[in-house]
Amino acid sequence: MSTLGAETAHGELVDKVINVRRCAAVIKGGRRFSFTAMVVVGNRQGRVGWGYGKANEVPPAYDKAIKSGTRNMIEIPLVRSETSTTIPHPVWGIYGSSKVLLIPASPGTGIIAGGVVRAVCEVAGISDILTKSFGSNNPQNLAKAAIAGLAQLRSKEEVERLRGVRLS
Repeated sequence: MSTLGAETAHGELVDKVINVRRCAAVIKGGRRFSFTAMVVVGNRQGRVGWGYGKANEVPPAYDKAIKSGTRNMIEIPLVRSETSTTIPHPVWGIYGSSKVLLIPASPGTGIIAGGVVRAVCEVAGISDILTKSFGSNNPQNLAKAAIAGLAQLRSKEEVERLRGVRLS
């Protein structure tokens, strides 16, 4: 029961459902179901996070996931022009056996990505990016790998400051 859901807005934050899973525990009276939800949350301005929630019904699991995602948000540097937003440099994101390559793209390219990585990029506010995933295509690991890659990004100014040199 893996679905890539529609996006919902909560104030300034936007969220997208990565997947919802159902688990069944067999008890004396029959089956007891529980649900898990994974969402990515972002503000379309360079903040993104993922959240995971578990409950006996889908709506509470979804609400818990959103709450978890807003707590786990990270800030990513973006390169903005008048028509597009991309990332400053290529980067690999790895989580478990999932690997995601994120490459900056020129204006007008759009988001070239699979469903899960596309959702992460959209809620982060990236409008032009090239991606390729390798290894496991588990939606949860892909989302975590994409966010791990975005967390490694450094702006040009930050690299200059860390190295103590001027980049041309």
